[in-house]
Amino acid sequence: MKLKDKVVYITGGSKGIGYSTAKVLLAAGMKVAISGRTLKSVQEAAKSLGGDSNVLALASDVTKHTDEINAVEQIISKWGQLDVVLANAGVGNFAPIDKMTEDEWHQMINTNLNGVFHTLKATVEELKKTEGYYITLASLAGTNFFANGAGYNATKFGVVGFTQAAMLDLRQYGIKVSTIMPGSVATNFNDHEPSEKDAWKIQPEDIGELVLDVLKMNPRTLPSKIEVRPTRPDLK
Repeated sequence: MKLKDKVVYITGGSKGIGYSTAKVLLAAGMKVAISGRTLKSVQEAAKSLGGDSNVLALASDVTKHTDEINAVEQIISKWGQLDVVLANAGVGNFAPIDKMTEDEWHQMINTNLNGVFHTLKATVEELKKTEGYYITLASLAGTNFFANGAGYNATKFGVVGFTQAAMLDLRQYGIKVSTIMPGSVATNFNDHEPSEKDAWKIQPEDIGELVLDVLKMNPRTLPSKIEVRPTRPDLK
């Protein structure tokens, strides 16, 4: 894919992996739309990214299909096309299953799993026109279960399965579909505040560079499922 002036939409783009990926793709010459649940936070992120005509801030809650439809309409109104989508928005609630509340469970299902469906449904017709790329941000938790992770595991296992099946459905249209499955990443996820103690982890910009590498691949080749982890575990 020739990246200059291509249009990318990133959900959960106001911080962490979404923000860092937006920064990397902007530097590669792409036009970037980022969304989040509150317009103020996304506008602040867009300003930090440069705030020029190549950045679009959108308020969208991925748990609501109508929000995602509206976001895509704004992207098309501004730039007339959509080439790449990164379904990145996600939440994590970690607790033993007997302690997890229904609200915590449904929040993860609605954001992590329903969200990627809503984003794909809202963007797929535009991606057909451009033979574009749809990428989900899953996790190694999508293949490796762990205690206190029943809800999170369930959603990420679901995202991996959803993405791989969607890849088989959509490649007939020339749409490329991939999922990226990171291990430990130094982000604000789950209210964590990154510090020097997180230096051993994958950094958000590393995922952004990975997305860029995927987009640069010859279109005849599709890395449909990508596992990525820290080179070395935390050495205490």
